[in-house]
Amino acid sequence: MSTSSGPERAAQAPEIAAYWAERRRYLERIRKSPEVRQRFWREVAIYLARRLLWSFGFFPVFMAFWVPLVLASFNPVVLASEMIPLLQDFVNSNPEVQATTLSTFAIAWASVGFFFLIFDFVLTPFKSPYKYEADVYMSAWEQLNHDQLPAKV
Repeated sequence: MSTSSGPERAAQAPEIAAYWAERRRYLERIRKSPEVRQRFWREVAIYLARRLLWSFGFFPVFMAFWVPLVLASFNPVVLASEMIPLLQDFVNSNPEVQATTLSTFAIAWASVGFFFLIFDFVLTPFKSPYKYEADVYMSAWEQLNHDQLPAKV
């Protein structure tokens, strides 16, 4: 619920509409700018690369080493003594078992990576340079038009 009354709110509507109209006009203008467009695509590529590397590079590797280390009570000797027989069994097994084991690891890697990728996209959304440019422009526009705008735009 708002604390302002009906007529007061109606008086503020043109100023708020002017703010959003000016923001839309400015965004249309800067979308034509090749520098901002190039910066946008570069930041999209950096954002996607960072999210993919973080989700498929760090988290699966971290979990692959952390979970066994926790199960071995943070004792690397116990971890090695438990893992060496498993690795020997893998090397001595037939190629079909090795292929199945490797495909299972690949599926587990992809599952962990996609799980973290989805949450990474949700928790760290992309910040568009267009929005940043518009925010900077609109703060300057508000200062220039301060006397014409309501207190809380």
